[in-house]
Amino acid sequence: MPELPDITVYIEALNARITGHRLVRTTVKSLFVLRTADPPLSAAHGKTVREVRRVGKRIAIGVAGDLWLVLHLMIAGRLHWNMAAPKAGGRNLLAMFEFDSGWLWLTEAGTQHRAALHVVAGEAGLASLSAGGIEPLEATLETFTAALRSSNHTLKRSLTDPHIFSGIGNAYSDEILHRAQLSPIAMTQKLGDPEIARLYDATRATLLEWTDRIRAESADSFPEKVTAFRPAMAVHGRYGLPCPRCGAKVQRIRHANNETNYCAKCQTGGRLLADRALSRLLHEDWPRTLEELEALKKR
Repeated sequence: MPELPDITVYIEALNARITGHRLVRTTVKSLFVLRTADPPLSAAHGKTVREVRRVGKRIAIGVAGDLWLVLHLMIAGRLHWNMAAPKAGGRNLLAMFEFDSGWLWLTEAGTQHRAALHVVAGEAGLASLSAGGIEPLEATLETFTAALRSSNHTLKRSLTDPHIFSGIGNAYSDEILHRAQLSPIAMTQKLGDPEIARLYDATRATLLEWTDRIRAESADSFPEKVTAFRPAMAVHGRYGLPCPRCGAKVQRIRHANNETNYCAKCQTGGRLLADRALSRLLHEDWPRTLEELEALKKR
């Protein structure tokens, strides 16, 4: 799922291409993608784009008349830009937006159909789509600390909870926790002030660094290589590969469709975190340390 760095670069690219330009028309190819009926999508036709902004992991396109077209890409949704219209018969094509400056279209790989388009009126309409989490790059250390300690969850859950922090998901939470050298299952209300300060700094550094990387990768072109798995990441999507800090193999916790990647040596004092899928099978034989895991593999 595109997160804060990816969405930020999308918005910069869109602002450069559509702000000040007229939305001529929209065409929805898959009815499930449009989640609202009032105001109608047609109410935005012919209106000039005033602003493009981020609302959590959503992209909000504001047009004259205080109307907003709000896109949530979810896991597999992606945006594309061209001066010409896309092929209307494309299997993954969900919606097309014709501007007087070019064409924007939304696609979604797979068959789960999670991407969404909402049309809302005014700031109140936008607010209704916001989960209310704080902006991690705008928060002071004090605000960040208060949000983190507002409930007692694991760090992984808290960082990815949109009611607590805006725009952080599975990929960048892994990278943040690795940079901060903190366990993904550490409980938020048990963290000391120095650990929270380290997490705060790591959050800012990780999000800013990856925004700059993705921006540089796209240069002046529209971002097309939006992915949650990047070779330069430290741990996310790198199970079994060496940690760039210590060289130990990256570990994982799997739950349902989600996977958390971490370095046991850097983040948990060498302790392996139970993978629910495997620990149910191994029970008491589940290895507790990297050394026990290596010994188990040699049997």
